[in-house]
Amino acid sequence: MISPQQVEEMIKAELPDAVVQVQDLTGGGDHYQVTVVSSQFADKRLVQQHQLVYGALRQAMSTEAIHALAVKTYTPEAWQATAAS
Repeated sequence: MISPQQVEEMIKAELPDAVVQVQDLTGGGDHYQVTVVSSQFADKRLVQQHQLVYGALRQAMSTEAIHALAVKTYTPEAWQATAAS
């Protein structure tokens, strides 16, 4: 089990400028949805963006502290466009 705060901290350790929202999908501390907004996603394909997030959580995923992870990634510009629509 891992806390949402720990998930956020691990992502921010790899993506320091990231704005991270973490949602515990089951309340059990092992199924999460994360929304990550970072300028480091610019000029990267969606798969590459998700790989950066999975890379930040690699240890938690490999030890099965996190069993399931849904990832949404945005550049700051894409996030603003989403919020405006």
